[in-house]
Amino acid sequence: RQTFFCRLSHSQNPELRNNMGKGGDSAVTAKSSDGSEMTKAVEKYTWTEVKKHCSPNDAWIVYKGKVYDVSNWLEHPGGAVIFTHAGDDMTDIFAAMHAPGSQNMMKKFLIGDLIPESVEHKDQHQLDFEKGYRDLRAKMVVMGLFKSNKLFYAYKCLSNMCIWAAAIAIPYYFPNNVGLHILSALMLGTFYQQCGWLAHDFLHHQVYRKRTFGDLAGIYWGNLMQGYSVQWWKNKHNGHHAVPNLHSTSAVSQDGDPDIDTMPLLAWSLKQAQSYRELSKDGKDTAMVRFFIRNQASFYFPILLLARLSWMNESFKVAFGLGAATENAALEMKVKGLQYPVLEKVAILMHYAWVAIVSSGYGAWSIPYSIMYFMITTCSCGFLLAIVFGLGHNGMATYEAVTRPDFWKLQVTTTRNITGGHGFPQAFVDWFCGGLQYQVEHHLFPGLPRHNLKKAHELVHSFCKEWGVKYHEADLVDGTREVLDHLQNVSDDFVVEFLKDGPTM
Repeated sequence: RQTFFCRLSHSQNPELRNNMGKGGDSAVTAKSSDGSEMTKAVEKYTWTEVKKHCSPNDAWIVYKGKVYDVSNWLEHPGGAVIFTHAGDDMTDIFAAMHAPGSQNMMKKFLIGDLIPESVEHKDQHQLDFEKGYRDLRAKMVVMGLFKSNKLFYAYKCLSNMCIWAAAIAIPYYFPNNVGLHILSALMLGTFYQQCGWLAHDFLHHQVYRKRTFGDLAGIYWGNLMQGYSVQWWKNKHNGHHAVPNLHSTSAVSQDGDPDIDTMPLLAWSLKQAQSYRELSKDGKDTAMVRFFIRNQASFYFPILLLARLSWMNESFKVAFGLGAATENAALEMKVKGLQYPVLEKVAILMHYAWVAIVSSGYGAWSIPYSIMYFMITTCSCGFLLAIVFGLGHNGMATYEAVTRPDFWKLQVTTTRNITGGHGFPQAFVDWFCGGLQYQVEHHLFPGLPRHNLKKAHELVHSFCKEWGVKYHEADLVDGTREVLDHLQNVSDDFVVEFLKDGPTM
């Protein structure tokens, strides 16, 4: 039923709606005959009614028992990610992703109250569980875990710039040493990876309370030093946090996790592997889809090596208005545009300028040699970044968009922490993963500074054990094996299903 309503709403022309939402003061007040305001009876809505309004053009959301109509609210400061919870309860993801006081912006969209008795899918145990993790968040606030240590981040920024300085100095002082050039390229790839973690922290506003400061730091570490667009990253990453490991309703819908939108190269479930059938005229898998899904475990690492090229391409397109990878991002860019249009463009152009200078050996190298240097930096960065966030979620539970569990269970069961082991000490893992070794805790509390994640880990692990929620950890080696095994299992299931339905490959 929900899928039907969503598809119907998606077919509507958004330009036919002149006003975003229908709530606010008009929902709770009215004019009397003498022109004065009087309180209206607050509308009451059932959960079934809320679930019908589940597309960007017709979006109702629930926050702490109140119902809000945010239809077509593309001016939402966080972008179109708000529509990932259209027709659903956003109480906990709102708390995770917003600064205190942000809920005041929602008043103008209020249309009424949710009837508690209509929420039949939650029993008392579930309600107690949700109260428990909300109380845990409040406890962490009181403990001061959301306060950042500016000296820690100053150290991380300076140490990372030291890697950059050493990497770009080698081609200048040793223009003819091939071994040192390869070392320099690998160092620059590592620098890019560490820039990713710093941009991630600043753009999650872990460091500064004033969000503009975090955005500007993100442009430095993202656009200037990595060549990634902040706007592109925010759209993609906010969507991922809202719905991790959720499959889209269909191959053309945008209600799933963009980070696992990897078809036709990789499929994380049998349903996703078969999702492109609806795009083909005969309703069958194409030869390309069959080839890639059958061999996806073998292609996983080569795809990671090329990941940075894709991210740079999408970033450049977004920053310069040349397109977007998803319908969600395209709609956001059409309505809002870039938050920092000049800074984003200038910083990305400056990135390519300094990269071109270094990759050419400051003008001393041939074009083929310069390309080789550039590709080593790019491929090593893509691999080092992707291996970490791939371990964070790949091979973990996946869900359908219409049957997702509550916020806590969704974040915990789709996420894997990374520990030391197989010769990798915990200190190395902590540096290498840039805080995402505590991926579970980060997903539950995105604004929590990196240096406090270890303390949060102890509290979260204990809470999960108390309530019987599965909590998974693995080291770099075992986690990678789990990812490859999962990909192979999906391939095997895909082949079996194909053999049942069609000819031998």
